[in-house]
Amino acid sequence: MNLFSFIGDMLHLGSMLILLFKIKNDRSCTGISLKSQILFTTVFVARYLDLFSNYVSFYITFMKITYIGVSLYTLDLIMRKFKFTYDKDHDTFKIRYLIVPSLVLAIITFDKSPSAFYDKFLEILWTFSIYLESVAILPQLILLQRTGEVESLTSNYIVLLGGYRAFYFFNWIYRIFTEHWSGPIEIIAGLLQTGLYADFFYYYAKSKMLGKKLVLPQ
Repeated sequence: MNLFSFIGDMLHLGSMLILLFKIKNDRSCTGISLKSQILFTTVFVARYLDLFSNYVSFYITFMKITYIGVSLYTLDLIMRKFKFTYDKDHDTFKIRYLIVPSLVLAIITFDKSPSAFYDKFLEILWTFSIYLESVAILPQLILLQRTGEVESLTSNYIVLLGGYRAFYFFNWIYRIFTEHWSGPIEIIAGLLQTGLYADFFYYYAKSKMLGKKLVLPQ
């Protein structure tokens, strides 16, 4: 682990905690896409299914458990405790159009070097999680675009997620030069994910410079 990946992890965790704080403090999940949260939870479960079979360090194990636990708790708040505030009329993106292509791509492109069936299965799930994470924010961005106005904590949540991706991009560059690392799947998916955030970042930066509330064009 290097400084870039550590900062990325902290930004990622920070984004999740801000989202939890927003829901619990407001006692509402207005403006939050359940579809995106389902996708992110799927990403964590698929990526960290090796939680107890592939121990690397206490830090990594702790972060895996935390990501899964926090995402499941967030789903519980949206689907059960505050479900009456959930904006299902605007959160209508059909997530199967993201899940199925991600799974097909994973089956085609996963690392086929492991010989054991279980290891191949984990590789498929890991690759699937990389592809799915790159587009998981899409239902959230579409929901915000449909409703127009964006609450401060919701925008900060998305900005922190984008910051997490940016620092992981720096991490990849660092590893390429110091470890001769090669990860084409991560890089391609990361660039796609960064591209999805770009439009939101533009309007976020513009609103901050003008001192106005963030409003997305509909």
